[in-house]
Amino acid sequence: VQLQASGGGLVQAGGSLRLSCAASGGTFTSYVMGWFRQAPGEDRECVGVISWNGDSTSYAGSAEGRFTISRDNAKNTVYLEMNSLKPEDTATYYCSADRPFYTCGENYRPDYWGQGTQVTVSS
Repeated sequence: VQLQASGGGLVQAGGSLRLSCAASGGTFTSYVMGWFRQAPGEDRECVGVISWNGDSTSYAGSAEGRFTISRDNAKNTVYLEMNSLKPEDTATYYCSADRPFYTCGENYRPDYWGQGTQVTVSS
């Protein structure tokens, strides 16, 4: 499966962004989709995960209550709605795909990755 992320940009603290990730080359409903992020000098960390049908989600503690992961299986697309953004949310955001469901707390590394989209939050 190939993944193409988009929607990043520069936003002021307190603002919102919606990231999108379009999947192709596979059966989208076969995959658990996730969003990860990586800041310079930091490890890549899980932000949110969603099951194939959207019934199950998992979030990092830093994202809980501010970010929402969703998917549209008819459009082969997964989204990350980010609200109340903080400067510490600045990172490159990656979408991912894999078959088993996992939670952000498991330190799981999915098999498939998109190219990343930059999010910069100014103070």
